[in-house]
Amino acid sequence: MATVDVLDSYLAYTDAGSGAIPVVFLHGNPTSSHIWRNVIPHVTGENRALAPDLIGMGDSGKPESDYRFADHARYLDAWFDALGLDRVVLVGHDWGGALAMDWAARHPGRVRGLAVVETFLRPMSWSEMPPQGAELFRRFRSPEGEEMVLEKNMFIEFNLPASTRSLSLDALEAYRKPYPTPASRKPMLVWPREFPLDGEPADVVAIIENYGRWMAESPEVPKLVMGVEHGVGLGSAEAIAWAERTFAAVETANIGPAGHHCPEDQPDAIGTAVASWIERHALTAVRAVA
Repeated sequence: MATVDVLDSYLAYTDAGSGAIPVVFLHGNPTSSHIWRNVIPHVTGENRALAPDLIGMGDSGKPESDYRFADHARYLDAWFDALGLDRVVLVGHDWGGALAMDWAARHPGRVRGLAVVETFLRPMSWSEMPPQGAELFRRFRSPEGEEMVLEKNMFIEFNLPASTRSLSLDALEAYRKPYPTPASRKPMLVWPREFPLDGEPADVVAIIENYGRWMAESPEVPKLVMGVEHGVGLGSAEAIAWAERTFAAVETANIGPAGHHCPEDQPDAIGTAVASWIERHALTAVRAVA
């Protein structure tokens, strides 16, 4: 992996292909750019594909930080600028999708297109969470969360395997490796406390409402919202239908049976959907930002 200095630390990232269009893949919690390893080959024939590890995650630096959404966004801003990336296509999963939409809303002239899967399309309520998931996340957001995530490493040892249909032991070890100590696991604890549920945290809800407005008011930017069969929570049929009614220039695609961490379960379906969508909209996207 390559690295580049950003702010007071550095981000690690993969960089493959040499096409004119940069396609940036953003991961979520508790994974890393490793989650895109089998998706990226589908787009590198005509495009350059880059996938950073978020700050504090994967092989990126672990500076002193609160690791809140706004902190990740600052480091990503610095990474885009350090690499001189412009007129990009963004592909995001989980919190990576939210970070992608936020970056696009704040840098509209630098975005060609945006594709997301299993992410925060809008603020949510606790009632939209599956009952078991709601119970678990209430515990993460309580003082008990420190023991669950920092001491027991539950996001890696329990949540990740439970949220995929086919996670290999090698993949699990790759995701486990960056978090050998309780202190190193802080980003994984902060992320569930950023979930925009019933209006809290208010600043994260405001960010999501802001990028939701941009998604609805930017017909010049093609968008792809992918969903899994029988999705719940973030990827529920209701959430996908809402996005289809609300976002401008949006297409939807079903990638088949998968858990929440669907790039592990359906990399070929995701890669094919993204590659064909990029090909269909390349000329339109170029005109939109010219």
